[in-house]
Amino acid sequence: MAGTFKFELVTPERVLMSSDVSEVLVPGADGDFTVYAGHAPVISTLRPGVIVAKDGAKATRLYVRGGFCEVAPDSLTVLAEQASDVERMNADAVAGELKAAEAALAAATTDDARWAANTAIERLKAL
Repeated sequence: MAGTFKFELVTPERVLMSSDVSEVLVPGADGDFTVYAGHAPVISTLRPGVIVAKDGAKATRLYVRGGFCEVAPDSLTVLAEQASDVERMNADAVAGELKAAEAALAAATTDDARWAANTAIERLKAL
């Protein structure tokens, strides 16, 4: 397919998604960015947030707790600490993630750790 690239999201437990997509919104550590076919090579750490992978009109939303990604002109690979399909997350799963983010905020000893935990809390409350 023209204008598509291979997107894979991998957690320590499994491959959560592997498909051809037209664009992916990524919650990078320095801000959100969108990857398209032909994107310049990039390696970025991830902050907690929602990845949105689009294939035409179909969009898949995936919550990631953190990790990193590698962008190549014909692929995007995300290695996430933990990830969940937003559509399959029930209230208990969101509450569990929120509790983990609040615990991370309470234990944070650096500004970066506090910022990441606060970001996770904000993103989870928006789900």
